[in-house]
Amino acid sequence: MSSSRRTVRTAVAAAWAAALLVAVPGAQSMAATERASAPTQAAPAPDGDAPAYERYVALGDSYTAAPLVPNLDIAGGCYRSTNNYPSLLARELGVTTFVDASCSGADTTDMTQSQLAGVAPQLDNLTPDTDLVTLSIGGNDFNVFGTLVGYCTTLRASDPTGSPCRDEMRSDGQDRLLAAVKETRARIDAVIAEIEERSPDARILVVGYPQIAPRQGTCPDLLPLADGDVSYAVQVNKRLTDALRQAAKSNQVEYVDVWKASQGHDICSGDPWVNGQVTDITRAQNYHPFANEQRAIADLLIDELT
Repeated sequence: MSSSRRTVRTAVAAAWAAALLVAVPGAQSMAATERASAPTQAAPAPDGDAPAYERYVALGDSYTAAPLVPNLDIAGGCYRSTNNYPSLLARELGVTTFVDASCSGADTTDMTQSQLAGVAPQLDNLTPDTDLVTLSIGGNDFNVFGTLVGYCTTLRASDPTGSPCRDEMRSDGQDRLLAAVKETRARIDAVIAEIEERSPDARILVVGYPQIAPRQGTCPDLLPLADGDVSYAVQVNKRLTDALRQAAKSNQVEYVDVWKASQGHDICSGDPWVNGQVTDITRAQNYHPFANEQRAIADLLIDELT
């Protein structure tokens, strides 16, 4: 990762941390007492016939970390929820050792490089005796997700019923976001190969992304894309989760289809799994998962594992 890119990401993380210290009661005292490394903890005994796993490592970005889903752990600037899907899964499986290495803002390069000061590369948490790994990554590579929700949402005012984002992304003869997703697929392949190298006996499950935008209709108060860009967001979102599915298949590891499970739970729906444009400090960061989405993914994983 270039020094300029890392500087920008560190500055953004620092700004977010400062905002959370003000907005979230108790966050400052929590920050003083929590460790900066990925938390490792023993889990209670499993229920029923769930298989026993000795060491579970969760790898991923903010859709795994689930920032602001209660309860918030700001250790190291990764903004993990203690009730994100890895934590729920670890408790219900009763794993002996659980390491949540997920970190908000992570991309595939942060698997092998330190994302933030004091935060080890995520793959450094893998060991030869790790026997369960979940992976969800790729949305932040080449700033694909950030472009959709951070830039494209600013274009609606210029052409509310058109598709200004899609038009701009295709202005040089190819679709820049779809090209980025295609390149991300190769990076995901490399991450899976490295997991298999470091933890050869691990059961690996690749977790897809949920559907964020609706297939039909719009809701500019919640998702302020131009009307014609909503379907484009669905296309990019689907292509990204397809990249994860294809990488899992080609590397002969398991895939958890969150896209399919999240049908009818997009931002515009009556029962959304992902928050809209306004951060709710008691529930979820803007454009990030709610607790019900994390619960649903944990259930999907348990169904796959048991």
